[in-house]
Amino acid sequence: MKLYSANMPAPNPRRVRIFAAEKGIALPEIMLSLVEREHKSADHLRRNSLGQVPVLELDDGTTICETIAICRYIDELHPDPPLFGSSATERAVIDMWTRRIDIQLGEPTKMFWRHAHPATAALIEQHKVFGESNRAVLARAMQWLEAELADDRPFLTGDRFTIADIAALTVIDFAALIGLDPMASKPAVTDWHARVSSRPSASS
Repeated sequence: MKLYSANMPAPNPRRVRIFAAEKGIALPEIMLSLVEREHKSADHLRRNSLGQVPVLELDDGTTICETIAICRYIDELHPDPPLFGSSATERAVIDMWTRRIDIQLGEPTKMFWRHAHPATAALIEQHKVFGESNRAVLARAMQWLEAELADDRPFLTGDRFTIADIAALTVIDFAALIGLDPMASKPAVTDWHARVSSRPSASS
């Protein structure tokens, strides 16, 4: 199998790279240039009709899109360590947290990137007032996350590093990269971020 991917700052391919690294597997990557719109080429649209990355292509030609679906497939093949949980309760809590991160942190970050960042101005019709309003939305979400992590648990769902931590790390790093300041005055989040960033997989 091989992964159609993209380099930083694309956060979604990075999720898969971190996940694979945590599993200790080498995942061959074919890098597409987002700047040159290679993800919108006819060849790639045959892999993913939405023209997005990452896409995992299996040896039989099956393609799997969306980061969580790709990571779940990898998890099925390589169950240790169990990054989606090892019991019904763990899986539910991890799913809950991953969904929370995608909605509470991911959505305002994405809307700021699409509608307020100069790099996307030539690609879509921007609504800059709306885009800028997402600074405050993300700030509120980060305050919520700060309160959640104030109990000093090492990772989002407890004592074990999971896909939820990967989701949060990639979106927070992307938010910082595009000009937001997600961790300002957030000591608990900053401690958590330092802890997960120190893992070898985080450099993926």
